[in-house]
Amino acid sequence: MTPLVVGIDIGTSGARAVAMRQDFSIAGQAAVRLDRFGQNPREPLIWWQAVQAALAELLTGIDRTAVRAVAVDGTSGTLLPVDSDGRPLAEPLMYNDKVDDADILAIIAREAPEASAAHGATSGLAKALRFQHLPGISRMLHQADWIAGNLSGRFDVSDENNALKTGYDVEARHWPDWIAATGMRMDLLPRIVEPGDVTGPLSATVADLFGLSRDVAVVAGTTDGCASFLATGAAAVGDGVTALGSSLTIKILSDRPISAPRFGIYSHRLGDMWLAGGASNSGGKVLAQHFPLARIIELSAAIDPTTETGLDYYPLGTPGERFPIADPALPPRLSPRPASDADYLKAMLEGMASIEALGYGRLAELGAPALTSVRSVGGGAANPAWTAIRQRKLGVAFLPALSDEAAAGTARLALKGARKAGLA
Repeated sequence: MTPLVVGIDIGTSGARAVAMRQDFSIAGQAAVRLDRFGQNPREPLIWWQAVQAALAELLTGIDRTAVRAVAVDGTSGTLLPVDSDGRPLAEPLMYNDKVDDADILAIIAREAPEASAAHGATSGLAKALRFQHLPGISRMLHQADWIAGNLSGRFDVSDENNALKTGYDVEARHWPDWIAATGMRMDLLPRIVEPGDVTGPLSATVADLFGLSRDVAVVAGTTDGCASFLATGAAAVGDGVTALGSSLTIKILSDRPISAPRFGIYSHRLGDMWLAGGASNSGGKVLAQHFPLARIIELSAAIDPTTETGLDYYPLGTPGERFPIADPALPPRLSPRPASDADYLKAMLEGMASIEALGYGRLAELGAPALTSVRSVGGGAANPAWTAIRQRKLGVAFLPALSDEAAAGTARLALKGARKAGLA
């Protein structure tokens, strides 16, 4: 019997589950939308119902007796307060929710080191300070922590990646003293372990519910962004992953942490390596302002990616850029416009490829290793013309992404945990 592990991704619209073999191949997968169980995607019970449904569907197509471990990823910065039994005490604040309390933001700004990811209105620490006075509160948990707690029955542990925006010091590997200086109750913060560490077995109730062995390990997971990187198969220093979605996001695996607050850059710890990256305001949403998807596909087929238009575009939808140029007033540069729509699209794709190259160059300037390879995910990765233009500008190997499912990256952590525990 070939051992299997399961990775679970709980996102903004649904839950996904992936079963993985020891060679990282996918044995099965399932997806369930949140709106199947209700219209409020902030409701933790709906998250849990969707996870249960996705897991149940996955298990119907695999040998459930072969499952050895399970891990969960969730949206970064989503926080909820719970009581001693793990029951939510308020509607969670999601990854993009802002805390509008000026006093909370001011005290974090005063006490937190400049490089801390706890700065800003959407930080986990700001949300924790907002929640900490609720009656009956026992612990602050991130989204992935709470789902994993429902699997294990333990609601007191988190991982280094989810804890980063709540102020955890990933270099020193502890909750730093300055957090207490903000007035935060330190006893409410969870115990932190490394992603891939076993935190305990499935609870007997959950094991029996799904027909799984009671010795299946629950393994510490990660954030959705880190999971998506891991899913591609990138694993060596210098490996980069570019997400070509509505925005353009790049990440690189580094042998040292990179911090540049002015660019919104901080580093997640992955064992003895670091994941650093940044996000541009350019990307697919800019293209969509000019052409519908069908027209982009049509025009792309007419593009010769081996030649240059000679146009120096910086495609933005509105003024303002965060990375690789930190300028809130940077204007879009989309002129002069050629007569041909194909040339206009080509110039925009060239501009975005230049932004990508500048982004990896900026990370290198800040101390990251030189880029050695790129894996691409997102809708833009399927555009052959854009890929060829990017290859020409980056000048490194373009490798296939093994998966673009975050749950597959989390399954890799489950496999790591199972191997540590001698289960696989």
